[in-house]
Amino acid sequence: MKKTIIIGSNHAGIAAANVLLEYSDTHDVVIIEKNAEFSYLGCGTALWVGQQIESYEGLFYLNESEFRKKGATIYTNTEVTKVDFYNKTVTCSDDNHQIFTEHYDNLVLATGSKPIILNVPGKELGNIHCLKTFNDGKIVNELAEKETIQRVAVIGAGYIGVEIAEALQRRGKKVLLFDGENRSLSSYYDQAFSQKMDDTLAKNGIELHFGERVTEYQGNKQIEHLVTDKGHYAVDMVINAVGFLPNNELGKNQLELFHNGAYIVDECQQTSNPSVYAVGDCATIYSNALQKTDYIALATNAIRSGMVAGYNIAGRDVSSLGVQGSNAISIFGFNMSSTGLSIESAKKKGLNVSYTEFEDLQKPAFMADNYHVKLRIVYDTNSRRIVGAQMCSEKDVSMLIHLFSLSIHKKLTIDELQLLDLFFLPHFNQPYNYITMAALNAK
Repeated sequence: MKKTIIIGSNHAGIAAANVLLEYSDTHDVVIIEKNAEFSYLGCGTALWVGQQIESYEGLFYLNESEFRKKGATIYTNTEVTKVDFYNKTVTCSDDNHQIFTEHYDNLVLATGSKPIILNVPGKELGNIHCLKTFNDGKIVNELAEKETIQRVAVIGAGYIGVEIAEALQRRGKKVLLFDGENRSLSSYYDQAFSQKMDDTLAKNGIELHFGERVTEYQGNKQIEHLVTDKGHYAVDMVINAVGFLPNNELGKNQLELFHNGAYIVDECQQTSNPSVYAVGDCATIYSNALQKTDYIALATNAIRSGMVAGYNIAGRDVSSLGVQGSNAISIFGFNMSSTGLSIESAKKKGLNVSYTEFEDLQKPAFMADNYHVKLRIVYDTNSRRIVGAQMCSEKDVSMLIHLFSLSIHKKLTIDELQLLDLFFLPHFNQPYNYITMAALNAK
């Protein structure tokens, strides 16, 4: 029997293990997890803290004992301290500080990402927290129960920052949301879309501080004041949601790295060492929008990359199809979804792009149950290949983003959408719906 060791038990690691346990009877599967918890759905933390779900139990999407019955050997509370890539061994330390070594035939690095910590004075003060693990969520949830915690600063207005800002406002806290950019969600949406989210946040009581950079934390043991380049604010807790970097500690000196430190992998998820695979947030991925290798940290990408690695280790030749980076967010009932590149991100990546957009009612005006939808399609100016799309509405129209994800994947042009066969019925849409009209309006 061959042995495959998987380091990490979140989306990517679990996906690889599932495939191996299902499709290979020639591999022993060993999973090593440094935390006490197994298979925690971190993207649900804000729902838990915001009391939009009954409890956290459902965020553990796999039962550890059931997984063991499938044949997996699982070590939790166990940290891999060293990988010997030449002799194919990993050295581990468990929660009793016992050191042991495991040999592997194939190694899967599913070590994910690590939070970026602002290197400012006072960063060691109490009540400054990140949101990454189950324990992080537990601490923040418990603090949200305390009457002494009234004013909370959230640093970073990306997905995690915006979601936890909503969650803490739902818990009755005064939330101050900071970001160095001049708007929220700038990595995924253009100004016209971010503004709608900013308006939603402000309308629901979130105090927005965009274009401000944190310079210092102040307090006596616990955080008491936050200082930026524009102001001085009394706060009782800080949530650090600045962003993440690939966790490459185990292989950064042995494996080929991307410019941001992620492990460079091929279409089979193999690193520069053929017996070592990297999956999820610690690895690169192929962007179909850019038509080249990139770094896109999303749970869906992690799952697919883990599956690809698992199939290849099991002996089935499966290549990654690349990704579009599709994503969505719902805040105070306002819904946004995107795929591929925005105008701003495309320009930063060196693409010459144009866009077309349309905003209209979802259904004919005579329909009572109706709502507005805004759509923007981004396309390469020269080839006219679709490279991105953004949508927003007070209703859930997120499934439509899959059409544009497939368009990017299949390299469709904006012109091919103009007369695409789209059904019409007043209960659902308009005869000239916004997809058709946006495509027709393309220059």
